[in-house]
Amino acid sequence: MKTVLCYGDSLTWGYDASNAGRHALEDRWPTLLQKALGVGVNVIAEGLNGRTTAYDDHLADCDRNGARVLPTVLHSHAPLDLIIFMLGSNDMKPIIHGTAFGAVKGIERLVRLVRRHDWPVETEEGPDILVVSPPPLCETANGAFAAMFAGGVEQSAMLASLYRDLADEVDCGFFDAGSVARTTPLDGVHLDAENTRAIGRGVEPVVRMMLGL
Repeated sequence: MKTVLCYGDSLTWGYDASNAGRHALEDRWPTLLQKALGVGVNVIAEGLNGRTTAYDDHLADCDRNGARVLPTVLHSHAPLDLIIFMLGSNDMKPIIHGTAFGAVKGIERLVRLVRRHDWPVETEEGPDILVVSPPPLCETANGAFAAMFAGGVEQSAMLASLYRDLADEVDCGFFDAGSVARTTPLDGVHLDAENTRAIGRGVEPVVRMMLGL
C-alpha cells in the first residue's frame, strides 16, 4: 500500500465560494486522485482554510503556519511515499507576505523540513515530494476578498514558473494546477466543483509516475 499526503489550504479542504461551505467529498481533488489511483494507494487529504506555506496569520483562531504544523502531521501519517504541497495562495495576502517570492521561500522551507525530518519509523527513507503551484488568483467584484488579496492577481501569476524552477533546484516533482483549473470570480481565490475535480484528474498521471505505478 502506497500512502500520499496532500498538504494544502482551502483548495484542498474544498471551500465552496458559492455558499461559504464545503464541496461534497466526491468533488474534492484528493478524492478524485484516490479514485483514479485505486485501492493500492491511500490518499490523505490534509487541507486547512487559510494555511500559509510558512507564515503566521495573527488573525486566525488556529495555527495556519504550514511550516510549524508540518512536522507533527508527518509524524501522524508516517510512513509516507509521497507528499503533495499545494500552498501559496494565502501567502498572497499583504498581511501575510504579499509576494510570489515569499511563497517560493515558504515552499522551500517545507521541502527542507521533510528532507530533515526525524521519522518515527527507523526504516523510513523519506517520501518523494510533488510541488503543485495553485491556480492564479483572478479579478473579483467581492470587495472583502479583493482587499484581502490586494495585488495577489499579479503576484500569483508568477507562482508556476517560480515553483517549477524551485522544484528543479531541490529535485522535486512539479505540476501546474493552473494548467487544468481556474479560480472563480465569485471571490477570486477558490475553485468551483468542476475545477477542483479537474486538479485531481490532472495531477494523477504525475502522481502515478512518481509512485512507480
